[in-house]
Amino acid sequence: MTDGSSSPEPAGSGQPPQLDTTVAHSARVWNYWMGGKDYFAVDREVGDQVYESFPEIVDLARTSREFLVRVVTYLARDAGIRQFLDIGTGMPTVNNTHEVAQSITPECRVVYVDNDPLVLVHARALLVGTPEGVTDYVDADLRDPDTILRRAAGTLDFDQPIALMLMGILGHIPDDEVLPIVRRLTAALPSGSYLSIYDGTNTSDAYNEAIKRGNEQGSVPYHLRSPDDIAARFEGLELVDPGVVPCPLWRPDTVEVGTRRGLDQYGGVARKP
Repeated sequence: MTDGSSSPEPAGSGQPPQLDTTVAHSARVWNYWMGGKDYFAVDREVGDQVYESFPEIVDLARTSREFLVRVVTYLARDAGIRQFLDIGTGMPTVNNTHEVAQSITPECRVVYVDNDPLVLVHARALLVGTPEGVTDYVDADLRDPDTILRRAAGTLDFDQPIALMLMGILGHIPDDEVLPIVRRLTAALPSGSYLSIYDGTNTSDAYNEAIKRGNEQGSVPYHLRSPDDIAARFEGLELVDPGVVPCPLWRPDTVEVGTRRGLDQYGGVARKP
């Protein structure tokens, strides 16, 4: 995630953040919940603490990746998008954005953005795309959107539609900064571009308490917000059906039997007119 380390460098300093293995980091904890292997002992400890109070966190982690797969599939296959700007990459796992997009259209161009040093190392080693397409990585902070846009322009053509993906990252941003960041990024996109977002919501007392405990252990807090707050980020854009809904309910591939889990994250996709 682009939420920095425990001692982030000032924006624009050009210096990478220092890797601190004594403080839990959201991207690595999330990787642990998803069944990955790129995390430290402190990340596992925090992950286990949250899981003890809210076992559904594992469902949330895995349904969020399923949401990403369905979104990228829709954008590449149905909406004809060939460029993706994925901010808040997190640790590479399976079905990453470029893998899904380039499996549909090999010439897709994907730029990942993050500023965690461990994510950087793994991204450069593992996020390798097709020969026909381009897969690039930008080391930058979401709180510095102008730097992201400038560096992404080295790979992406901002005269052609781009899918901006902010998956699970805006929860790390203070309330008063979320909408200005989203609006600055979307303002730079041409007509026909898309915005995709999901984030955790304050729709469960157990989830609220689990995140509170996790924030006490991690380096940068994650803020749960209401579904209406997440929907507000799409203001001025044309929402794709079914709108802003729990991630498992956004264009599910199959009808699951029984009670759906992982409903405390809301997401949506919208087109820029």
